[in-house]
Amino acid sequence: MASDTISTLNYCVAPLDGSLPYDIVNAEGKPTRNWTHEPRYMQIEDVRGKEELYKLDNAGFQYGREASKHTSFLNDDEIQREYYPESIDLIKRVTGATKIVIFDHTIRRRIPGELYDNPPRRQPVSSVHVDQTSAGAIGRVHRHFPQTEAPSLLRRRFQIINLWRPISHAAVDWPLALCDFRSVDFEKDLMPVALIYPNREGEIFEVKYNPNHQWKYMKAVTPEEYVLIKIFDSIQDGSVARLSPHTGFQDPNTPEGTPPRESIELRALVFYD
Repeated sequence: MASDTISTLNYCVAPLDGSLPYDIVNAEGKPTRNWTHEPRYMQIEDVRGKEELYKLDNAGFQYGREASKHTSFLNDDEIQREYYPESIDLIKRVTGATKIVIFDHTIRRRIPGELYDNPPRRQPVSSVHVDQTSAGAIGRVHRHFPQTEAPSLLRRRFQIINLWRPISHAAVDWPLALCDFRSVDFEKDLMPVALIYPNREGEIFEVKYNPNHQWKYMKAVTPEEYVLIKIFDSIQDGSVARLSPHTGFQDPNTPEGTPPRESIELRALVFYD
C-alpha cells in the first residue's frame, strides 16, 4: 500500500532588491545569505513498488537495490578506501559510464533539535536544491583534473551524480524527496546561488516554488537500497533529464520513537566515451 504524504518543503525566495543571490559560508558552516525560504505544502508520492518507472534519464533519479560491502561508515579514510571503489563499480554498471571520479562524500546523522548543517554534525538538508549549476559542474572538472586533461574531458558527455543510501537502519525519519525533472521549468524554477567559502567559490541551484512540481519518495529506504540523483548532465537538448531537485523532509506520519535518519551521499563526476 502506497504511503503518499503531505509535508512542507522549503523553497527559495530571490533577493527583494534584485541582487545576485549568495551564501557566505564561514568556517563553522553557518551561511550569511541575501535570500530567504518559504515553506509550501506539497504532495509527495510514495513510489515503492513502481520505482522502476523513474530513471536518471527521464526523471533525473533512479532507485536500486544492492547492499554495500562497507557498512560501518565511521572513518573517512576507510570510506574512501573501501566504499568509493565499490560505488564506482556500481555507478558504472548502472549508467554505462567509462570513467568515474568521486570527489567527496557527506555523512548525515540527524540530531533532533540541531538547526544548522554544520560539519562535523551534518544534518539532512531541509531546502529544495540542486548541488551544482552548469557553471559549478564545469568548475568541478577543472578543480579535480589537471588542466592538461580537463578540456578533453569536457568534450565528452559528463554528469555529476550523487549516490545516496541510508546507513544503520531504514530512512523512515526525515526521508529524501526527489522532484521529477519532467515537472520542472528549467528556465523559471532554478535560482543560481553563489557559495562563497573562505578559500574558494562554488555555485548551486536553489529552487523556486512551482505548483506543478511532482514530488516522489520511496518509503523506508533501507541500507541495502540506494538512490542515484542526477545533479548535472552535459546533454542539454531536451532528450534527457538534466537534474533532479531534492530535499529531506519531515514526514508527519513518522511513528514516535523512530530512530533519527543516518545516511551517506557520494558525489561523482561521471564520463562517457
